Amino acid sequence: MPHNALVKKIKVWFTVMQIRLLTLSRTAKKGVALIADACSALLTVWLVFVLLKESWSLPDGGQWLIYLSAPLLALPIFIRSGLYNAVFRYSGFAALKAVMNACIMYGILFFAATLFLQKPGMPRFIGILQPLLLFFTVGGSRALVRMWLNLSSAEPSGQKGGERILIYGAGAAGLHIAGAITHSRQFTLAGFLDDNPLLQGQTIDGVMVYSPDEVETLVKRKAITSILLALPSVARRRREEIFDSLHTFGVHILTLPGIEALAEGRVSVSDIKEIDIEDLLGRDPVPPVSRLLGRCIKGKVVLVTGAGGSIGSELCRQILSLHPSALLLLDHSEFNLFTIHQELEKRVIQEQSSANIIPLLGNVTDQKAMEKICRNYKPSTLYHAAAYKHVPMVERNPVEGLRNNIFGTLSMARAASENGVENFVLISTDKAVRPTNIMGASKRICELVLQAFATEESNTCFSMVRFGNVLGSSGSVVPLFRHQIKAGGPVTITHKEITRYFMTIPEAAQLVIQAGAMAKGEDVFLLDMGAPVKIVDLARRMIELSGLSVRDRLHPEGDIEIVETALRPGEKLFEELLIAGNPQQTEHPQIFKAHEYFFTMQELMAKLTELQQIMETEDDAAIKVCLQRLVKGFTPDGESSPALSKEKHNGVPAVSQVSQPLPAYV
Repeated sequence: MPHNALVKKIKVWFTVMQIRLLTLSRTAKKGVALIADACSALLTVWLVFVLLKESWSLPDGGQWLIYLSAPLLALPIFIRSGLYNAVFRYSGFAALKAVMNACIMYGILFFAATLFLQKPGMPRFIGILQPLLLFFTVGGSRALVRMWLNLSSAEPSGQKGGERILIYGAGAAGLHIAGAITHSRQFTLAGFLDDNPLLQGQTIDGVMVYSPDEVETLVKRKAITSILLALPSVARRRREEIFDSLHTFGVHILTLPGIEALAEGRVSVSDIKEIDIEDLLGRDPVPPVSRLLGRCIKGKVVLVTGAGGSIGSELCRQILSLHPSALLLLDHSEFNLFTIHQELEKRVIQEQSSANIIPLLGNVTDQKAMEKICRNYKPSTLYHAAAYKHVPMVERNPVEGLRNNIFGTLSMARAASENGVENFVLISTDKAVRPTNIMGASKRICELVLQAFATEESNTCFSMVRFGNVLGSSGSVVPLFRHQIKAGGPVTITHKEITRYFMTIPEAAQLVIQAGAMAKGEDVFLLDMGAPVKIVDLARRMIELSGLSVRDRLHPEGDIEIVETALRPGEKLFEELLIAGNPQQTEHPQIFKAHEYFFTMQELMAKLTELQQIMETEDDAAIKVCLQRLVKGFTPDGESSPALSKEKHNGVPAVSQVSQPLPAYV
């Protein structure tokens, strides 16, 4: 028979056997493995007799007890150790470790059995040598099966489809995902990148490790389309530095979930995603002060208003993890309330939590309904996140915005004070500081309401927390930019000099909980938001994260243009967190405390009564005049705003918004 024909027949036979084995039921596959391991146990006992007695003899008489004890001891231990739950085709070091642990347990019992069943002519060291041979036999059989089953799926180098990828990081995370990529048709692994010079030039599982300095050459020579950052625990600042060094090469920058997901073994190729702007903005989160987290929550009834919103829902998630006795979810949106309630109910079941999750449909402006909730459920801690926050929307609907934000807060504060709520925490905003829009003015008045209540005799501790923009919240700039980039652009900004502070939603919620735990009454807490970010830089970064380039006068061949429109009514070039100076340090390094001006309850109620009367006339101009008397520094529409004065002074022309897409507003 010609050589080529023989090789072809062997390949066909191997393929048929692979298909037959792979199509067996899971139970049948376990049965095959059990039989193979039982045979291995018998074979290794025989090999020890042969090696130590130096004769090819068959077992006789009392030796059968030793032969039979090997599989009878090994198989129950192997089953108990989970050796038959692993998928051989994808098993790796973890499976080998399981085999080793099982063989050690077996070896101890088998050694004891040989001492008990000692017969004349039995080799003295059989209790030690046989478990060692069994380990190599069982482990080797699994390695051979893995190689055999993967032969058909292995493709010649350069023929595998999908994106050609480099993995940045040859550590545990990189090796973990590299194993998954090997079996994926979505990616072809072309190499590792690593900063460690000891690894550079070495190979790991046949894959070369390169220096990051070689990226430009590798991208051209190996036609690289993607680079995966397998650095789940690296600092955010370092991640940003790596991105800055890679984004100019026109490749997709991908990333993995956090270190927690890797530790739980939940990472696969499907978890690979494009690096997000949240991965690069802001500073590295400071670990929470554990004694603050549960102080106002553990074992208590907690009420969250606006529970279905961006901040409210994240507050609920974090509160649930701090073991309240009950969590009250209040929202006027049925859909939002249903969504967060279903999510938390699933978590309660998964985590076997004893917390009672209670959804409450209602509007915070309904004084009687809020009093009934506080009276019936007796919450100890209340986080007031319910508010209209979208600046242009409130600017166009001032009466509804003021009614919900100001008088909703007044309603909740009264209900809390009269029904023994221990802690009331208001979620405020940097737009409340020297506001140039109605939304910001309304939030400053919300602060004044709480400050006034704090001066009254009450068992309720009133405090408020100010912070800037949260990444990915509803109505924020990041989702809008994502939509515009996906649509092919242009990405619109209102001014090239505009800056904003940013923080991730989980970090903001965590800091709110800790700030509220430190309150003693009348406290205005400020969150350290890090350095402000230019919105034009944010837009540029998000375009680059999508693997695209910015089109401008210097780069007319780019993919997406950034278009500057004009500042909207009430929009500032920059935001502030502090009205007065000298904020005080607190127990937490990212939380500061300020002392701001306020009115007594009598003064404030007189001003709010006047505002309410003017609101009934729906005269927007009169409303703004009244707000100016109530809020120091309020400059409606930016009439005397330094930000807008700067714009006019610099002669920046107002671009018509009629022919442009809706600009991002932050």
